Amino acid sequence: MPRTLLVGVRILDPGGAAVAGPAAVEIDGDAVTWVGPAAAAAARAPGAQVLDLDGTTLTPTFVDAHVHATSSGLLIDGLDLGGSRSAEDCLDAVAGFARTHPDGVIWGHGWAQDDWVDPTPPGRAALDRATGGRPAYLTRVDVHSALVSSALVDRARDAVGAAGWSAAGPLTAEAHHLVRRAALGAVTRDQRDRAQRAFLGAAARAGVGTVHECAGPLVSGREDLAALLVLDTGVDVVGYWGEAVDTARDARALLAATGARGLAGDLFVDGSIGSRTAALRTPYTDAPEHCGRTYLTPEAVTAHLVACSTAGVQAGFHVIGDAAADIVFDALAAAARAVPVEMVRDARHRLEHLEMPDAARLGLLAELGVVASVQPAFDAAWGGPAGLYSARLGAERAARMNPFAAFAAAGVTLAFGSDSPVTPLDPWGGVRAAVDHGTPGYGVDPATALAAHVTGGHHAARSTDPLAGRIIAGAPAGYAVWDGDPLAGAATCLRTVVRGRLLHDAHGHGRGPGGLAAAGG
Repeated sequence: MPRTLLVGVRILDPGGAAVAGPAAVEIDGDAVTWVGPAAAAAARAPGAQVLDLDGTTLTPTFVDAHVHATSSGLLIDGLDLGGSRSAEDCLDAVAGFARTHPDGVIWGHGWAQDDWVDPTPPGRAALDRATGGRPAYLTRVDVHSALVSSALVDRARDAVGAAGWSAAGPLTAEAHHLVRRAALGAVTRDQRDRAQRAFLGAAARAGVGTVHECAGPLVSGREDLAALLVLDTGVDVVGYWGEAVDTARDARALLAATGARGLAGDLFVDGSIGSRTAALRTPYTDAPEHCGRTYLTPEAVTAHLVACSTAGVQAGFHVIGDAAADIVFDALAAAARAVPVEMVRDARHRLEHLEMPDAARLGLLAELGVVASVQPAFDAAWGGPAGLYSARLGAERAARMNPFAAFAAAGVTLAFGSDSPVTPLDPWGGVRAAVDHGTPGYGVDPATALAAHVTGGHHAARSTDPLAGRIIAGAPAGYAVWDGDPLAGAATCLRTVVRGRLLHDAHGHGRGPGGLAAAGG
């Protein structure tokens, strides 16, 4: 791109830098070269492309610290079951999709039976009729259980009888992981490429310049991650691989084999609240016979942390329930005793979701430099006295979920993400959800929330650039332009640039409502 002047913007910089009144920013190549008042921009205009951006807001591009690109992309033009209000609605949507998409696996997402009049999900025989006998994989909104057709089970016979198996209803736990692997195996290379490109394009249009792909053998596959990491769309992809190791040698070898940044992300200690697979200290309120599930032993969690810390590799886990959090906190303390504590800190380990931590132990995370990779939109979707958390856990436990303010007060670095497709790519929605928490006193201020969705994400990926995610001279040229005041409500992303490369321009060079106007120079 030519040297560019962005004039008339309001700058929101996560580091707190501010310009009184309308500002201007100069971009030359892949770097920010000047920031100052709009009135001083004229002196720098000769030879530059000047964009008149009066009334807009300028931010760094966001970081979404937890995504699943292929499954998200498959749903951009796919089967959205979020509007289903009954088993019949769900089956009608599947049948309609099957008629208009006659080939390939039927991949759908978003059903949640909790607010249905009859909360019974569709049975397998009914799903087989709706699909016409084709393979179908339909994830619940939390992606920790799924409705599947008999034709898909035929491709994953090892799921029959596995933990979480049901002969007619949704599959959870190991049975779900096995059928998910079969469903992904049914996706062709062309389908995968289209899905990944569609997802990264959607990220750019949402002002997201960096995504952290949380891959693993139970989530996607090595081939899927490898294909994503070589795509050149302009959006930066940081790959994580969720597979446990026992030795430092194994950690280094697995990192090299996958091309991942770390052995973290969706390495499951437990499941989810919605599917009742998150591991709890005491039973679910609406299922008193269940305390959820754990997928890794305490010994395995500790061994993984020790191996990765010794190898200088970033480790991390998916952890939601309080019992699962206890396992991880104990393992972190054990790892800090087993190896020099500096090794643990330097690795910058990360925990995904961490919705039910013991607040008294958050200081341990700060002491060991552990990042909390969290999803504020979860609270917006399922928090509050009438939400899913309250139904599953009771009002008292639900009110203590997602304590963002406590993390910040303890000095824990927060990194915000969406867990797309669980919640949408909507960084400003995440910021507002973190500010307007359903439990009074649990939210954070707007500046903290913005930093968590930008600089916190760079920190979570072990960035060593102190200027990453900033709008100051010398910083990388990654920015998004927003129509109006995004903190006040819905905001349209007008322009996205990553490393000086234009990825999204809503209006080209013409001025539309809130659009961009190019001036000569």
